[in-house]
Amino acid sequence: MSLAHTPYDTTLPPDLRALQKEIEGYAREFGLDFFETIFEVLDADDLNEVAAYGGFPTRYPHWSFGMAYEELKKSYDYGLSKIYEMVINNDPCYAYLMRCNHVVDQKLVMAHVYGHCDFFKNNQFFAHTNRKMMDEMANHGNRIRRYAEKYGEDEIERFLDICLSIDDLIDVHSVAIKRRDEVSRYDFSVEKEEDEPRATRFKSKSYMDEYLNPPELLKAEEEERRRLKEQLSKNFPERPEKDVLLFLIEHAPLKGWQRDVLSIVRDEAYYFAPQAMTKIMNEGWASYWHSTIMTTKALHPSEVVDYCDHHCGTMAPYRGRINPYKLGIELFRDIEYRWNTGRFGKEYEECDDLEAKRTWDKKLGLGRQKIFEVRRIHNDITFIDTFLTPEFCQEQNYFSYVFNEQGQNYVIESRDFQKIKERLLFGLTNFGKPWIYVVDGNYRNRGELLLRHEYNGIELKLDRAKDVLANIQYIWSRPVHLQTVVENKPTLLTYDGTEHSSKALGDSDDPRKHSAAKVR
Repeated sequence: MSLAHTPYDTTLPPDLRALQKEIEGYAREFGLDFFETIFEVLDADDLNEVAAYGGFPTRYPHWSFGMAYEELKKSYDYGLSKIYEMVINNDPCYAYLMRCNHVVDQKLVMAHVYGHCDFFKNNQFFAHTNRKMMDEMANHGNRIRRYAEKYGEDEIERFLDICLSIDDLIDVHSVAIKRRDEVSRYDFSVEKEEDEPRATRFKSKSYMDEYLNPPELLKAEEEERRRLKEQLSKNFPERPEKDVLLFLIEHAPLKGWQRDVLSIVRDEAYYFAPQAMTKIMNEGWASYWHSTIMTTKALHPSEVVDYCDHHCGTMAPYRGRINPYKLGIELFRDIEYRWNTGRFGKEYEECDDLEAKRTWDKKLGLGRQKIFEVRRIHNDITFIDTFLTPEFCQEQNYFSYVFNEQGQNYVIESRDFQKIKERLLFGLTNFGKPWIYVVDGNYRNRGELLLRHEYNGIELKLDRAKDVLANIQYIWSRPVHLQTVVENKPTLLTYDGTEHSSKALGDSDDPRKHSAAKVR
């Protein structure tokens, strides 16, 4: 996939092709497994442009991509940031290098890219993603361009604005859930009449049957199951629906082109979701391997200073947030060290001798095997929850922080391990965004839409919530309501197409009393 609009050849020159072959050999020697990887070399402006499109130069046009490009370009021009590489989850993988980088930077970036490519191919949270997304994005772009020609650019852009404002209202876990009794959402064949609800009967001899299966209990159970079945049949949807976009696609009164555009936005949201779910792990894994490959195989003595300068810059702390490169690589190294020395399991955890724990070394040598396993089965939340330890936080000097009373500076809140872990996990859950799901598509029997915010102690930003309600109302074309908590009181926010309103709710409608387990 060569970038046709560039006035220069984007393929690797002979010297970089030789470097790629060398670095790829080292990566495979260490056991990394990845799709074919195609590198292209771009000037800074072109790389910023590709980055603004999320790595897909064939993506549909939208003003937000131009805004992202201007931000990247100015940041680069003023020396505030620089894109060293970009790699796309695809088969084959595409990676972009900046033409002006030094040779040592190109080697480091190639090693980093192969770490990403291995992660894309093998991490379970990417298993459902479209491995031909480069072609799919081009298809999306062509469809939206045709709609723009037919219905007008302003009309398409306005609807795209609405869709992109709610593109995070999806269920990122739904791709991993397969219920035995659930048919495809797109199977519209005539359904068979379901059998009458039956109670659970235990196998027994005839003389024990009335004791193991009391008739009165069986009858009560059948009645309860029948009641629940009737209740479900009245609900629309049957269960609270976390994938709000899918619900709108299936049930909102949209025109054909609108339904297609919303489907495009949803498809791309699901494609990008695993990257947000594994940001710390993915960057940590790639950093671990560029560090390992460079320091053990590819680094020449004359390149040490340049390499250290670049690597240290990548690991530098971020103001006000966690550096995913630093946290990821250090946690992978800690896991490798612990499994090499046997610092895990019941024996180690129950040891009360501090000196014994300090010098603990069972010489198991299982570290490399363990980190490959971790790379395969975890996302950021389970990664942090499973492997973050008090010793690690103390060694890395982690703490939780808050703004001071003036709201101008950060101050240390606590160095307690549980507090640190809680803050990390809270920020990662649903990418730090609120959980919203559909409760009733025929609210008050008037075709209105009722949503619920799963309150977790953080209230919604009302200005943004009102904008989202207005956009969903445009799609639903009937009033939309949202149950939430405002100033610690259960509240119903409403937008009817002309104005916003809110009213207090009773205790039974408090979102804090509804379980997340009900989400579809």
